[in-house]
Amino acid sequence: MMDVPALERRLRIAGIFVIVGLLIEATCLLWARPIAFVVMVVAGGLCCGIGIALYLYSLVSERQD
Repeated sequence: MMDVPALERRLRIAGIFVIVGLLIEATCLLWARPIAFVVMVVAGGLCCGIGIALYLYSLVSERQD
């Protein structure tokens, strides 16, 4: 397996979190129950928030050699 740089690996993980969060939110839009809003805000928002935070942390923490 090829050696993937740490920045690229972290950015991929951040992207996966954002995509999963958006999929959760899109699924909750089709679900017509009061709990759907709570799931959308908590689970979808948490996944998107983690992805965004990891993305920003990856950009800031990368070493410049």
